[in-house]
Amino acid sequence: MRKLFFSLTALLLMVCSCSEQVDTSSRYVFKYHTVASYLEAHPEYSQYVDLLKLVQINPQMKTSTVYQLMTARGNYTVFAITNDAIDEYLQDLVDEGLISEPSWDAFTDSAKLDSIRSVIVKNSIIDGYDREDQRYSIDQVEKGIELPLPTLSDHRLTINIPDAKRPDSICVNKVCPIDPINYDIPVINGYINQLHKVIAPKDESCARYLQNILNNKTDGYLMMARVIQACGLLDLLGKVRDEEYELKYQRGEIPDMKDYVSKAGGDKSANSDPDAHVPEHRKYGYTIFAETDDYWRSQGIDPAASDALEQLVNWIQSKKMYFSEDVNKTDNNYRSSENILYRWVTYHILPMRIPANKLVYHCNEVGYSISRPTVYSIPVYEWYATLGNGGRRLLKLYESKESNGVYINRFPVIANGITDDGHEVSCDPDKLGVFIDRESDMAVVNDITNACIYPIHTPLAYTDAVRDNLGRERIRFDIFAMFPEAITNGIRRADSSEGKYQHVYIPQDQVYKYFDNMSILNEDTHFIHYNGYKINWANYCQDEDKAFGHFDIMFTLPPVPKRGTYELRYKVLATSARGIVQVYFGSDPDNLPAAGIPVNMAEGIATTFGGEGASWSDLTDDGRDEDEIIEIDHKLRNHGLMKAGRHEVHESNQSWTARDDSRQKRHILVRQTLDPKNTYYVRLKSVLDNPKLELYLDYFEWCPKEIYDNPETPEDVW
Repeated sequence: MRKLFFSLTALLLMVCSCSEQVDTSSRYVFKYHTVASYLEAHPEYSQYVDLLKLVQINPQMKTSTVYQLMTARGNYTVFAITNDAIDEYLQDLVDEGLISEPSWDAFTDSAKLDSIRSVIVKNSIIDGYDREDQRYSIDQVEKGIELPLPTLSDHRLTINIPDAKRPDSICVNKVCPIDPINYDIPVINGYINQLHKVIAPKDESCARYLQNILNNKTDGYLMMARVIQACGLLDLLGKVRDEEYELKYQRGEIPDMKDYVSKAGGDKSANSDPDAHVPEHRKYGYTIFAETDDYWRSQGIDPAASDALEQLVNWIQSKKMYFSEDVNKTDNNYRSSENILYRWVTYHILPMRIPANKLVYHCNEVGYSISRPTVYSIPVYEWYATLGNGGRRLLKLYESKESNGVYINRFPVIANGITDDGHEVSCDPDKLGVFIDRESDMAVVNDITNACIYPIHTPLAYTDAVRDNLGRERIRFDIFAMFPEAITNGIRRADSSEGKYQHVYIPQDQVYKYFDNMSILNEDTHFIHYNGYKINWANYCQDEDKAFGHFDIMFTLPPVPKRGTYELRYKVLATSARGIVQVYFGSDPDNLPAAGIPVNMAEGIATTFGGEGASWSDLTDDGRDEDEIIEIDHKLRNHGLMKAGRHEVHESNQSWTARDDSRQKRHILVRQTLDPKNTYYVRLKSVLDNPKLELYLDYFEWCPKEIYDNPETPEDVW
């Protein structure tokens, strides 16, 4: 939270009175107002102003009030609540039995009174820190997705247009109307939007949300709620945050990395913040893809029927919605990880909370520009491991210009030859996948504090066909895709240039183990996530990760889809700031064998291939025909090397792909038979004495032999 406030007293003397109704063509009449002075000048906000003066920014530290924040320099997005809306909210509290009459004097519990005041105030303000592009204009933000920064209460808001026939019917979180005239009011330190309903998220866990469905037999997700309850997963879905981490953070026992640049090889992100900041929270999260009750009725199953679960098990069997090589018990011990219903439902759940605009990441793929965020181009993908107790399975998320939405397990035909453009060409009917309905009223993204639920209208299952299709793909996974905590806590690809989002310091294990799938193996390893937002890096998804010190770090890898021969590859972007790393790989984390010779991350691909003096011009695609390019790629592979993929570009130069960059390369670390029943680990350890030379991390790849050793169709260059 902002610690320093700057007095604007001189400017407040220049305040002029303004009419209640705002003509959007002349909003700059308020350019000499702060948020606070504008609200003071308009009596319809008098109760809201009183609350701003009462609510403290940090109650534990007895700091300044939110009102003082609204007088200070900054970039705030404020949803100013009218007196009528506050009166209506107090009446709602009467109806709920919390108070006896709609009056602030009706509160008999001071703690409850403080809590309600805080709910009204802190859910209505977003602090954009020192960046003017982080004060959000309602006209400019993308509708239906969460705003990039949270409110002062750490909630995320979504701007919606619930009535497509009325584009001025703008709401926050679907139910809180923004005045169609009085919005995007510019003041010195932000934007003000008049709101006609208090933003009061229910703050209930996914478990509580589903339990309410069960208690009330609410139609919509009743079947999914019954299955989750029967399989014993409600307790898991009730986890909201790691309270031990929360306490240690508040006590200052999880320190930031001070002056990180002086300790590492360098940073070219032009960030003015000298420190890398630890995450403020360690929340738990889940994403559920749920067939609707309407779908089950279309299949002849009544979700409210006493035998609905037995009917569903029969349906799973008759439709072959299971993987035949599993043990699939069909008794009513649904809590067993070998039960067919348990396996079926856990494939619907990801152990991370993914908002609608983060299901896949559009940032620097060929043909895409963040200046046109909804104009898509070539496909983007994510592969995530589903909830583990039923067997860690891969689930693929996919979106392209041609798909018209995000799909689960879509396997289209891609024009991915050397001279092709990388676009989706067609998709067989049996490989279309499952469409994720992000815009439906049934998409629950704001009311549940630890989960998102998305309706699906075709069935989802890990079947033999899905397994086989996944097994025919090269699986490229961003380092941060391996960490559910990074996604749930808004660390991965945060849409903000603020320092605490641009450079995130992950605590050492001795301080607190933050990522379950990462182990920091000594006290001299420091791990930082470089977010890369709006920075012209040709990394996959633009971001990158670094470790420095005498680094020694181990990752738990995603599962392979099926038993077979795979290559594990490691992508490097070489600079003089990088070090040399020895890689270890295997299934026993306590005894991993070395995987080949050390990787020199400071060498470009030409030097690694041909030694000092070797020329990139001997390897580049420029001026060569397809046969020559294939021959060069073959020679590189014989040396355990590959060029980077053509998929991503430098944002400032759309014609310069990662494949065209002489600094970028992929190392083939291992080639061996792997089994989906095993968990595999990769360890990366420095072989140098210089603690400032970095470990660079962008992505790994699993590539099956069917792809890299296909005599008819060479592996694509994308």
